[in-house]
Amino acid sequence: MPELPEVEVVRAGLERAVSGSLVTGVEVFEPRSLKRHSPLGGAFAEQLTGQRMLAAVRRGKFLWFPLGSGRALVTHLGMSGQVLLREPGFAEGGLLRIRLGIEHPSFGEFWVNFVDQRIFGSMAVDTMVPTSDGAAAGFSGLVNPAAGVTPGEARTSGSDAVAWANLIPSQVAHIARDPLDPAFDESAFLASLARKSTGIKRALLDQTLVSGIGNIYADEALWAAKLHYAQPTATLTTRRARLLLAEVRLVLTKALAEGGTSFDAQYVNVNGASGYFSHSLNAYGQQGKPCPRCGRPIIRESFMNRSSHFCGHCQRLRLT
Repeated sequence: MPELPEVEVVRAGLERAVSGSLVTGVEVFEPRSLKRHSPLGGAFAEQLTGQRMLAAVRRGKFLWFPLGSGRALVTHLGMSGQVLLREPGFAEGGLLRIRLGIEHPSFGEFWVNFVDQRIFGSMAVDTMVPTSDGAAAGFSGLVNPAAGVTPGEARTSGSDAVAWANLIPSQVAHIARDPLDPAFDESAFLASLARKSTGIKRALLDQTLVSGIGNIYADEALWAAKLHYAQPTATLTTRRARLLLAEVRLVLTKALAEGGTSFDAQYVNVNGASGYFSHSLNAYGQQGKPCPRCGRPIIRESFMNRSSHFCGHCQRLRLT
């Protein structure tokens, strides 16, 4: 499943193209890709056609495009979803689920194609609600406190910059901020982690505690921090917890710089190109290979309907 780096690569690739663009047409080829769209507010195509997308915003693994009037187009990639920029007339093939006709003031006409092999992903028009902490809802190149750009100074026109920055789609409001979010509250995260009674990897995958971390980057961060995936959270000292958070940020940042992790053609950016962080993995998918740190073989064990990869020597389970 695409994790934070993969979704951020897609967001960054879309932002320049869609910000300020008008949705001129909507074609839905697979109704199941609208499973998170509520028809109570109107049909998907009717709500979207004629709307102008103001930006591309991400929190964790969720991506949305503010539309104004307190609404947004929410996109979740699921297991295999792709959002691709195409020239009009491009033959996408049988996996095309939704197509948006787009007209940009500077770039002209193009298509945004939502392709999804397994149909676990979705698109939906959703209402926006204020963020609980009053900060910008997610990461956007147009509103980025880390770069010194505030909502009022965002590179959009009129009052729209302020109108959408501190609003979040209702479907995403329960998702915690991710470790790379400028508004991520490290102290609150550490306090919540200390109150947990579970294994550390389960905590990292809990998107209501911290978002954007999936199986790949959890395994990589735990390897770097020398922590067993089942290490009880209650046994972590504040120092070890801070070290783990630092390693999570480091592995996410490195993966983002390398375009994400690609094992097959499903994980691509908006132009269809693959990331190459898979060549930098130390634990995930490396079962049987020597640990880069101690040389002993990496182990793979079943975990929550998936797998955990770790070094049995470097990442010993310590119950005290």
